[in-house]
Amino acid sequence: MAPAFKYEDGFRFYIHSKEESRKHVHVWKAGRKAKIWLEPVIEVVWNRGFPDDELSRILKLVKKNENDFKAKYEKHYGKIKLS
Repeated sequence: MAPAFKYEDGFRFYIHSKEESRKHVHVWKAGRKAKIWLEPVIEVVWNRGFPDDELSRILKLVKKNENDFKAKYEKHYGKIKLS
């Protein structure tokens, strides 16, 4: 099960356990999904179905919650070394 960080405006923000060490979040809504890097800058890794206006909204939400997402990511992974 992928732990959810936040639900907002119908978006579900989550991670996949032990996926990789670079901080990121996944976002899901109504069968669409995307992966967003949190570092070194916030950027879209891939997008599966979100139109530009929704992707813009997602990036604003990620920026607004950046510090919280990073803290939750670190808490979830702890000191696990990922490859």
